[in-house]
Amino acid sequence: MLARVQAQQFDREQRDAHARWLRDQELTELSRRRDCYTAANAAYRRYRIALMNFLWAVHRAQATPADRTAVEEARSGHHTAFAEAQMIASADVLAELDLMTKVLAGAHARTMRLADGVPEPDGSFEQIHAELVRITQRWVGMRGAMRSDLGLAPAPNGTNPDPADCLPPAPTSGPLPAPHTVSGPASNGPTGP
Repeated sequence: MLARVQAQQFDREQRDAHARWLRDQELTELSRRRDCYTAANAAYRRYRIALMNFLWAVHRAQATPADRTAVEEARSGHHTAFAEAQMIASADVLAELDLMTKVLAGAHARTMRLADGVPEPDGSFEQIHAELVRITQRWVGMRGAMRSDLGLAPAPNGTNPDPADCLPPAPTSGPLPAPHTVSGPASNGPTGP
């Protein structure tokens, strides 16, 4: 009788230990995805803002090699974050990231051709600027897919933030304002999320 009670207790302890192990694995995976999505979100944002800043510099004929380097560094960071996300992201998030990457690549190509003085037929400043604004709207959807995959609830009123809140302020006429910083993932400066 004592052996049976001990065996049942041992089985119960084994089940409890296994359930704790499974929960720890779930929490580890959730943390891994959250870290990946945070890095991807920051990298996509930096790249998008760097492109917008460079486009304005080109438009004003004030683009410098340092401006181009800033875009290429942001692009490289984007590629790194995208490569990691391809190994970790859920199918829904990866679909959003793929779409965003394709659109950013097109905007980058058109911006660089405009900067080099050989714009594509759909590569005017106005067209590229409009595309970068649309990218900002896509970014809100991408972020929503990430939040959903992590099990986070939408905003209390059920809406996403206004994409215009995610744009760097457009330069006004006159001298080019100081460029927005796009250096680090923890930057929550004047450029928005």
